[in-house]
Amino acid sequence: MFSAMGQQALTGIIAHLFFIAVTWWALQALHFDKMLRSNSVIKARVLYILLTVAIGSVVSNFFLDYLGFANQLPYMFSND
Repeated sequence: MFSAMGQQALTGIIAHLFFIAVTWWALQALHFDKMLRSNSVIKARVLYILLTVAIGSVVSNFFLDYLGFANQLPYMFSND
């Protein structure tokens, strides 16, 4: 029981870090400097980090929910 919880925790951590890294990579294609004020470099970097974490976490939660629901599907067809 505890090993399954540990595996889920490790899967969650890895998924969050992976999708945050993918989001960071994808957001680099946008030019935030053109949308923000010229003297707001620190604010722009903080916004960039917050957007990366927010989008990456949402995508990771979607992936983990989908994985959990897919693992529960066999219970729908069991006779117990």
